[in-house]
Amino acid sequence: MSHYLSLAAGTLPEFFPNQVAHAAGQAGFSHVGFTIEPEHWNPEQIKATKNAIADHDLSVLDVEVIWIPEGGRLTDAHRLIIDAGADLGASNVLVVSAEPDSDRTAAALHQLCEWAAPADMRVSLEFLMITAVQSLDSALDIVKRCDHPAAAILIDSLHFQRAGHAAAALKSVDSNLLSYSQICDGNLHCAETFNAYLEDAIDLRSAPGEGELPLEDMLKALPAAIPLSLEVRSKAYRDGYSDPTERATSVRQQTLAHFETIGIPIR
Repeated sequence: MSHYLSLAAGTLPEFFPNQVAHAAGQAGFSHVGFTIEPEHWNPEQIKATKNAIADHDLSVLDVEVIWIPEGGRLTDAHRLIIDAGADLGASNVLVVSAEPDSDRTAAALHQLCEWAAPADMRVSLEFLMITAVQSLDSALDIVKRCDHPAAAILIDSLHFQRAGHAAAALKSVDSNLLSYSQICDGNLHCAETFNAYLEDAIDLRSAPGEGELPLEDMLKALPAAIPLSLEVRSKAYRDGYSDPTERATSVRQQTLAHFETIGIPIR
């Protein structure tokens, strides 16, 4: 069984969704993800994005990002991201939480699942060191409390490493909870401060095979054929490739070459 690759919106953070879709299609991706910013998600952008998706025969893997705020109270802006995902045919919506109380986060996650379920979207909770949910165990606990079949866990290779997890931890996770995974490479270690974690996440990632993360072990511990979203948030790539298609192409080619070397099948 083999994985398919999606271009994550984070690889092209300065571009609008229609531009991301065109870059993904021109670079050879079959799937794509989008950041939905409510203030920019207007009829003109919706039409342009749908046209770009159709022009390149793309499937939409995910939309992002819903931040559950402190207090756990959801708003129309959160609902808009889910509605946008449903309109685009997205399979997943990415969620993170700033709410430290697990029960309140679980309640908000349940509401998001209720909104997403009619469109057959999974609601994937990501854990990372700059949010209130910082480990796989915490995310699993919240999803259990949420108690909704649409709830899922998002594994990001960088954040998985920063949480101190080993690939073996993935073997005990119910594969039904893993709808897709975000993949990148990066530095093996990071200073344990908020600012260092933030810079690490948005500027210091690299394409698979260019860094020090134990990607091979993690990839081989994930479920067979799980979709892989290439999230290479990288200042080096942004500086080196100002053209979105060239950046997307470079990231994809580097990834394919590395995956061939380590025996990760891609369709």
